Amino acid sequence: MAQNFTKLSLFIILILGSSKSAFSQVIVSGTVYDITKKTPIEAVSVISTSGKGTFTDSLGRYSLDVSPKDSIYFSFLNKPTAKYAVTNIPNLDAFDISILKKVQELPGVLVKQRSYKFDSLQNRDDYAKIFNYRKPGVSSSMNNSPGGLSVGIDLDEVINMFKFRRNKSTLAFQNRLLREEMDKYVSHRFNKGLVKKLTGLNTPEIDSFMLHFRPPYEFVRELNDLEFGQYVMEAYKYFKGGVEIDRKLMRWSD
Repeated sequence: MAQNFTKLSLFIILILGSSKSAFSQVIVSGTVYDITKKTPIEAVSVISTSGKGTFTDSLGRYSLDVSPKDSIYFSFLNKPTAKYAVTNIPNLDAFDISILKKVQELPGVLVKQRSYKFDSLQNRDDYAKIFNYRKPGVSSSMNNSPGGLSVGIDLDEVINMFKFRRNKSTLAFQNRLLREEMDKYVSHRFNKGLVKKLTGLNTPEIDSFMLHFRPPYEFVRELNDLEFGQYVMEAYKYFKGGVEIDRKLMRWSD
C-alpha cells in the first residue's frame, strides 16, 4: 500500500512539474510598423534572449513563445532595437512597436516601350549635318549680274576641298553613325524575344544562338517578316541537330 502511495505521489509531482513548466511560457504578439506608425513592415526578426525567434508576416504581425524571464528585441536590416523585458510589457497580446525605418511610397512610373523607328528618326535629326554630309568637290554656281545670269565656280566648295582633316573626320563619323544605325536595325529584328518565341531557347543556349547566327544588315534588309522567321527556324534546326540550313536563306555566308 505504501509503495503504491509513493508511486502515486511521484506521478503527481511529475504532472505538477510539467504543468508548471508549461505555464511558465507566455506568448508575446503584436505588429511592427515603420516610423510613421502607419505602414507595417514584413520580415522583421523578433528574437528572445533565450534564443527563440520568428519573423513578421506580410502585415507586420508576429507571435513568439517566450519565458517570463526573457527579453525580446527586433532587428531589421541588421539594425537591432533595444531589449524589452517580458515582465515590463503591459499587453502581451498587442505589443506593437515602430522602428526607425521609413517605408517610402514611390509614385508609379510609366515605362514606355522603346520604338526603333522613333529612335532612328531622332538620331537622324540629332546628327542631320553628319548624315547629310557629302565630300566637297568642284561645282558651279549661278550668279545674278546686271547683264543677266553668269556661271562660275563655287569658291566655298573649293575652299572646303582643302580642309582635309575636317573632311576626313566628318566622313569617319558619318560612317560610324551609319554602321551603328545598321547594327541597331539588325538587333531590332534579330532579338531574343522573337528567337525565344520561335525556338523556345533559354539562357545560356539562346545567348550562344544569338552570337553564332546573327546575320548582317544587307541580309536582314532583303527579307520580309515571314522569310526572316523562316531563317530563324532553319538556323535553329542546324543549331540543335546539325541539319543543313537552306542555302537560299544563308546566301550571305557564301
